Amino acid sequence: MISIKHNLEFVTELDENNETSQMVLSLPDFLQREMLEGMLKTLLAPRIQPILDELNENNSFATLKVAE
Repeated sequence: MISIKHNLEFVTELDENNETSQMVLSLPDFLQREMLEGMLKTLLAPRIQPILDELNENNSFATLKVAE
């Protein structure tokens, strides 16, 4: 099986006056992205799995998955 990675881009908007936002913004850019992407995978991926299962149900040539 050959995999083709593609992305759906998300944007997180932070209120720079909020204390928690300020803590996030004080982190290096790569840590900000890593943290936010990890949260998306943890919180969102399990909720969309039933939709992916439905989309993939009778496919004959491709399967859509959340990348690890």
